[in-house]
Order: sequence, then C-alpha cells, then structure tokens
Amino acid sequence: MKRRSSVQFGYPYNLVYNHEELYPFMKYSINNLGDPFVTSNYGVHSRQFETSVIDFFAKLWKLPNKGEYWGYVTTCGTEGNLHGMLLARECHPDGILYSSRETHYSIFKAARYYRMDAKSIPTLPMGEIDYGVLEAELAKNRDRPAIINCNIGTTVKGAVDNLDRILRILKNLGYTRDRFHIHCDGALFAMMLPFVDHAPEINFKKPIDSIAVSGHKMLGCPMPCGITITRMEHVKKVEQRIDYLNSVDTTIMGSRNGQAALYLWYSLRKKGIQGIKDDVQHSMETACYLRDALAEKGIVCRLNDLSCTVVLERPKSMKFIKRWSLACEDDIAHVVVMPNITKEKIDMFVEEFMKFADEEGRTEPSSPTSQLSMLKDKAWGGEYSLPNDGSDVDYTPDQLK
Repeated sequence: MKRRSSVQFGYPYNLVYNHEELYPFMKYSINNLGDPFVTSNYGVHSRQFETSVIDFFAKLWKLPNKGEYWGYVTTCGTEGNLHGMLLARECHPDGILYSSRETHYSIFKAARYYRMDAKSIPTLPMGEIDYGVLEAELAKNRDRPAIINCNIGTTVKGAVDNLDRILRILKNLGYTRDRFHIHCDGALFAMMLPFVDHAPEINFKKPIDSIAVSGHKMLGCPMPCGITITRMEHVKKVEQRIDYLNSVDTTIMGSRNGQAALYLWYSLRKKGIQGIKDDVQHSMETACYLRDALAEKGIVCRLNDLSCTVVLERPKSMKFIKRWSLACEDDIAHVVVMPNITKEKIDMFVEEFMKFADEEGRTEPSSPTSQLSMLKDKAWGGEYSLPNDGSDVDYTPDQLK
C-alpha cells in the first residue's frame, strides 16, 4: 500500500487503500444492524468481516476461545469506552469509577451519562495515575465495588498505567474478583504493546473485563472507527431481543457502518502480524529520533517508555501549530509519531520550529506546577529534556551517545 505524504503529524495514520479492490463496496449501504454474531433481517451487511476482525483482536489479547468473548466494530474509541463503562455499571450498579485526571474525556462523559459515582485521581508527572492516591481512595470505599479505567496510553502524554500495580493494590486491600471491574482504554497503544519487546502484558489472561481501541490510528482506516472486546458473560447483562430486526441489541448504536468492518479486515489482511509489528517498531524508533532532534536544539521534550507520543513545549506560533496540526494543552503540545512519519519530515518540523521560535519567542511555564514545568521532573526516568534556561538538565544528547 502507498502512503500519503502530508505535512501534518498525528491521526489519521493515512493508508491509501487500493480503490480498485474496495471502491465497489462504496456503492452499497452496508449496515451491520444488531449483534455482530447474530443474524438480522437486513441482507446487505459485513458481519462476517466484522466477526473476523473481532476474532483477530480476541486472539491478540489472549482470549482465543469462542464463546468466552464478545465485541464489535464501533464508530470510534469513545463508543468503545461508553460500552465498556455501560457494562461496568451493569455489573456493579453501586460501584465507584476511578480514573486519572489525564484520562480521555469520554470516560467521565460515560460517568455523567450513566449517573456513576466517579473519582478523578491525580497523575504523576509523566501522566500515569498516582498509585498512592488511588490506593487511599480505594481504601476509603472498601464497602463499594471498584470500577477502574486503566489508561493504555493517555491522550496527551502517551502514559501507560501500570495494570499489575493496580491489581496488586486491589489484592492488598482485599478486593475479590467479584468486587472490581477493569476497563482498559487502549486507544492507540493497546494495539501496539503486543508487538513491543519486553512490554508489560495487557490482555485477558489477567483479571480485566474489556479493552477498547481506535481503528483509524495504527490500522489507518479512512473513517473513524474502533474495536471493543469484552467477556461474554458481561454483554449478556445488556442483551435485548428486538423482533423486527430478528436480532439482539447489544451495542451502543443500532445501525453501524459496515464499511468500517470491511476496511479494518482489509487492513489486517494486507499488513499481517509482521506488517503491524514493523509499523510499531518504526513509529517508536522515529519517536526517539524526534525527541533527540528536539532536545539537541534545546527544545523541552519528553517521551514516555512504551510510547510514540513526544511531549514538548507549546510553540508560540499559531501558524506553526495549524500547519502541523499540533494538539496543545496549556503550555505543552504533543506529536503522535505514526508509521508514515519519516526522519526527513521530522528534520523539517524541527527546522521550522526553530525558525518560528526565533521570530516569535519560546513558551515559558505558565506556573511552577504547569504541564511544561512537569516535563522537567525526574520522575520521567531515563528520557531527558532541555529546559529553556539550561538548568536542571539530567543528561545532554552528547552524554547519552
């Protein structure tokens, strides 16, 4: 497959599909009504492709036995999170949701929609949930079940919450398996971690209950979509028979885009396991190249382990931000390095950053506790940044060579 050359960073990752193969399908209204595993009255569907996609991810996340898992192709990652939270509430109507402040907004949106009690837990400087605060909150509410959203790559910093540490906390506090429910917001990284050497395992061999990812990111589907997987026993709690569909209602949406399932199936078939692994390795290596290139110019930047998201000081130039489609928050920005990003494009980005910085100046921390200030914290570990004033530098690029 060809890759589209673009100035901007970030999503979508930009596969160019073979239109001779796929364009004919666009002539039809392909509607995957109802449950993907149950037939319906509507004849123009792609459920067989959808279930193949679900089978792939169930196997990837170590839930290979049919009858033990259920899932569907969603309209986006947010819908996957809404579904995961709905199942959590149905399993534990009196549970409390715990999730970090750097969680994607869809998790707390779900809490509002479903009238769930929710606790927003502070984060560590690198974006992971503050495990000490989480433990204290869980200890205070031991009489109620715990619903935990575990971030597998936070929105801005690409931080991965430590699932094993969370599970240890629950065990140490006496939470038995029937009194906690864990949803993993995988967004981009839950699709990447299985292909990263020495990465922690995030899968259903551990006591988790659902995973949701986006399909238009690493797989490059041309329309927003996602995949959600859960344990079969959970979805039974929301299943309703709909006679006029001759199917059951188990999803958030009734009518679902059958084109998305086709494109995801096509992408998986074209790439294969090795193709995805190559894309993941390229993205992470290129992210390191970007971090190093920025640091060598004295630009404050960080890169979490297990991540392809480089966090940096926010450029002052709105023209530069719009040209590169940078996502910004307070005094920081981030770049999500996808498989289409080359070293040449990174060199161009860094050169333009410095050009606009010379013309319009550099961003200073908005407060001593701002996001940009937190980039200097040693809690980030082995990665490094170069503050504007040259102080507090743990390592320089020369020392790291």
